[in-house]
Amino acid sequence: MNHPLGYQALRRGRVSMPGQVYLLTTVVAYRRPLFRNIDLARSICRSVHNPRTWGDAELLCWVLMPDHWHGLVSLGPNDGLATVMNRFKSVTAKGIRCTLSTLVWDRGFHDHALRHDEDRRHVARYIVANPLRAGLVSNVLDYPYWNCVWL
Repeated sequence: MNHPLGYQALRRGRVSMPGQVYLLTTVVAYRRPLFRNIDLARSICRSVHNPRTWGDAELLCWVLMPDHWHGLVSLGPNDGLATVMNRFKSVTAKGIRCTLSTLVWDRGFHDHALRHDEDRRHVARYIVANPLRAGLVSNVLDYPYWNCVWL
């Protein structure tokens, strides 16, 4: 079976359902480790915590890695996945545009709708453990660029 590659493949079959919780991932353009830079990472984190970034969606959990971002988001009644992610990318990129004159985020994003039997807290633990699995820290609490509503 042939699997289409690229941006079109990411969008195929994508459905935005209000109230649905999604695991979302987006990468830095060209997978550059931009967020090894503390000032850029802190700027992104400030934007992530800005309520206007999410519209009517609710951000439950997130982690910013050197070259990508993961988030657990519950959609609201009005904004679909593409709107939520486009707003996220726009707001966060504008926050660092003054120090960076190049593209910040890659064009697409990956989404996974959590099934009813998937435990949100288990997925949140998986998200915040990314720096540990990547070898960036030996304890999750030592990594500064994440947050979760279940703390």
